[in-house]
Amino acid sequence: MTSRPVHRAWILRCRRAVERCARLFAVPAENPELIRSQSAALSTQIPLLYFILVTNSVALALTHLHSAPMWMTVWAPGALCGFCIVRLFWWRRIRNVEVDTATHLRRLRLTLRLVPVLGVLFTAWGFNLYQYGDAYAQAHVAFYMAITVIGCIFCLMHLRGAALMLAAIVILPFAVFFSLTGNLVFMLMAANLLLVWVAMIFVLLVHYRDFARLVESTVTLRLRQAETQRLSDENFRLANLDSLTGLPNRRAFLAHIDSMASAADSNSAIRPKGASPIVIGLIDLDDFKLVNDAYGHSTGDRVLAEVGRRLLDFSTNPVFFARLGGDEFGMLLRENLSTDELMARGRVLCRLLQQPYELGDLTLRLTASVGFAASDGPVERPELLFEQADHALYYAKQNARGEPVIFSHTHESERRRMGLIEQALAHADLEHELTVAFQPIVELPNHRILGFEALARWTHERLGEVPPAEFIACAERSNRILVVSEVLLKKALAEARRWPDDTWVSFNLSARDIGSPEATQRIADIVLASGVPPHRIEMEITETALVSDFDLASESLRLLKQLGVRIALDDFGTGFSSLTYVHRLPLDKIKIDRSFVSDIVHNATGQSVVKSIVDLCRNLDLDCVVEGAEDEEQVRILHELGCRKMQGYLFGKPMAGDAACALLSRETIQAA
Repeated sequence: MTSRPVHRAWILRCRRAVERCARLFAVPAENPELIRSQSAALSTQIPLLYFILVTNSVALALTHLHSAPMWMTVWAPGALCGFCIVRLFWWRRIRNVEVDTATHLRRLRLTLRLVPVLGVLFTAWGFNLYQYGDAYAQAHVAFYMAITVIGCIFCLMHLRGAALMLAAIVILPFAVFFSLTGNLVFMLMAANLLLVWVAMIFVLLVHYRDFARLVESTVTLRLRQAETQRLSDENFRLANLDSLTGLPNRRAFLAHIDSMASAADSNSAIRPKGASPIVIGLIDLDDFKLVNDAYGHSTGDRVLAEVGRRLLDFSTNPVFFARLGGDEFGMLLRENLSTDELMARGRVLCRLLQQPYELGDLTLRLTASVGFAASDGPVERPELLFEQADHALYYAKQNARGEPVIFSHTHESERRRMGLIEQALAHADLEHELTVAFQPIVELPNHRILGFEALARWTHERLGEVPPAEFIACAERSNRILVVSEVLLKKALAEARRWPDDTWVSFNLSARDIGSPEATQRIADIVLASGVPPHRIEMEITETALVSDFDLASESLRLLKQLGVRIALDDFGTGFSSLTYVHRLPLDKIKIDRSFVSDIVHNATGQSVVKSIVDLCRNLDLDCVVEGAEDEEQVRILHELGCRKMQGYLFGKPMAGDAACALLSRETIQAA
């Protein structure tokens, strides 16, 4: 019973030994990199192998030319050497040809089959020559077989199986053959070659092992480098990607501008005249902040993600889009477009972003403004082109919402003037240069003056009289508006102290005035120190003043409301979300924007809008004032629509404080 397990174990050990031997002589097909490396090494060494065979065989044939038959010295070696020469040139031809792993594997296996065949043929030829010639010729045969097999084995070091088979086919028969000659020299030579063969086998196995390990370590290193490069590329991609929209971010956008500017400069010599190598477009969603205020930031993020998707769908090869931050996006055009073509492209983009945003049960509508700036030559300062596009965008948001605007020479003049105004504001003596004008607000039907709106005026020693629309905008952008508001409010309240107790003053606050608790507190301190009862003071705010941070602005207005100051929402109706503010702010009054009045005589839609606002104010118990009344026909229609309080040139243009006091005095005398 015990013999069977022992027998099975012995069989198993024999089988494993056979499998190990088979692996020694096989080409490892499971390692593609090792196969390619073996093939690459052999493509250099195999030609040397054939060179050794040919040169050594020709030398041996010449030694026996007169002592051996012709078929042994000419035809047999000629056929063998001819085959070797053909294979030599074949290997030389394919050495630098790129092929797949399967082709490399076929080459190795073919070599593995050819080596034993050639080994048998050349060995048999050598043994057959031994019987011809003298002792020197016989010694040449022994030398030929020994030196040739050693050289060929070294040429096959990277194909272990072929080298082992060649050694076994040549050296073992060599040792047996020459040991049986009875010649002591040949017998010692056979023993010596056998020992060298053992050493060569050891060297061969160690070399192949180290070669395989080197290939494996190279592959591992390459994989690590590839992974490192992949991680580096991924980090670079993430560092230049906006995760919300999937678009490149501001960093990538600015880098792309620089690279395009460099490319445009390098191609400036061949650029056609009038071409625009770079066009920068800045896109801004109008009133997007109101979406966050009304529906929350998660809804705003979904809108931005949808904008990113639309821009990616719109993007073509010459167009590069990026999200610059918030609701502002950038685009770069690498096309030569005329002004009309660029405007057409911008309108298509604006219409795309104006399409309804379907967010589950919620549908939102937004508009987008676009500002373009195109270079007309080498771009020495890409940041200047960016500033021009930003100015065009600012102009679009102020004057052409939902439309594209291209930066022009007119805009350049405006931009320079804005720069001059900003510089002048920074060094102006605002206490002496700023003044306040007052425009009356009246009540129909007797045109009784209820109060005045305080309007800013600035006269500079070099710039002269600067329009309020210009210097107020500059002051807001440069943060000088806080000082401007404080100076103007003090002067307006100083004039209001001279008026009758039932006449109020209306003052416009900017976004920055209600954008921080500190700024609002300064406004409150001025009101308390003025000596004018707070109920005679009215603070006007516009929708744009609420956009940056509605919650903070609302809290600031409530602080002023607690003092007794009245709050009015100015320019009502110009924004799609004005109704959002009516029930969320501590309002006392709504002022209907003058844009509804300018063509109200012939515009039935405008009349309907005004009537709706008047009814809204009546239902919410809010005062309602209409701005922009300039002729009797407008006043008649407004009166028929229910408007009782109005403001406009028909009732009085902005005037100095003394003129306002004089007007109030005349009204008082007439009333008496």
